[in-house]
Amino acid sequence: MNPLAMMMFLTSLAIGTTITLSSHHWLLAWIGLEINTLALLPIMTKTPHPRAIEAATKYFLTQATASALMLFSCLINAMQAGEWDINTPSNLMTNSLSIAIMMKLGLAPMHFWLPEVLQGISLVTGLILSTWQKIPPMILLFQISHNINLSLTVILGLTSVLIGGWGGIGQTQIRKIMAFSSIGHLGWIIIILKLNPQLSLFNFILYTIMTTAMFLSMIMLSATKMSQISTSWTKNPALTTTTMLVLLSLAGLPPLTGFPPKLLIIVELIKQNMFISATLIMLASLLTLFFYLRLTYIIALTLSPNTHNSTIWRTPTKPWLVFSIINTMALTLLPLTPAILLT
Repeated sequence: MNPLAMMMFLTSLAIGTTITLSSHHWLLAWIGLEINTLALLPIMTKTPHPRAIEAATKYFLTQATASALMLFSCLINAMQAGEWDINTPSNLMTNSLSIAIMMKLGLAPMHFWLPEVLQGISLVTGLILSTWQKIPPMILLFQISHNINLSLTVILGLTSVLIGGWGGIGQTQIRKIMAFSSIGHLGWIIIILKLNPQLSLFNFILYTIMTTAMFLSMIMLSATKMSQISTSWTKNPALTTTTMLVLLSLAGLPPLTGFPPKLLIIVELIKQNMFISATLIMLASLLTLFFYLRLTYIIALTLSPNTHNSTIWRTPTKPWLVFSIINTMALTLLPLTPAILLT
């Protein structure tokens, strides 16, 4: 793709996100989401492959459906309340608006588009879709969290964690595994949204950091399948080691970065006397843990018979400072958790 065109599309992504984040008007927030969607479509199809075109088509249809439902809900709110302010949604439109935003995020049971779309695009575009594109809808959910239906968030959160773990078990494509991982993590974020929005935001920030680190690792290793990741040790042992640790961090194992949000969410659910929900989400997360451990096993304890035991570590020709910083944050933020939560 022409670098000038790519710069224009990325700038449009930034502008759309900024409009949504800074707006107090539902129509402006909706316009920002639409700019984001339309800016990502050419980036998805920069490689003219039938699978990429199919992924872009599925993405467009799903986002258009969610946008139509969102605009319909905002119109109902304007008719009832006489205003478009984001902080004053009516009870009637909150449920439909929440479902529309959750469809944009890819929460279960509106998740069917996410694995297929992520599988059909490149790793770089998948990184944008899994992190940057989640920011505007999530911020809108935070803004209406005081009016959102608790039963809706708990049911969709539990369903997402269960589907995220169940769907990822039989996958061999890393992009699909990351899609189901995203669904599972969003379930953890949503289930606590009504009860503690600050904790939900903390979880979302850590999810973004860990997912970015994982995608950057896959980009550096040029790996999209499990068979390719099993040969990565001879190419770059240091990078392979950090990739394995990032996977364990995504799984939520201590003492890595992914552990504190899960612990704090369970504690908050228990404080709210939601013992059944806490038990169910812990049991459902074991499914997710299984496929993370399977990936870790493939990286650490298997070696392709076609590779030789080289003692030379082949490092990337251009050291990536951002990659090192993100990887460090994805592994070592546990001691800083109290300080982050108090700010």
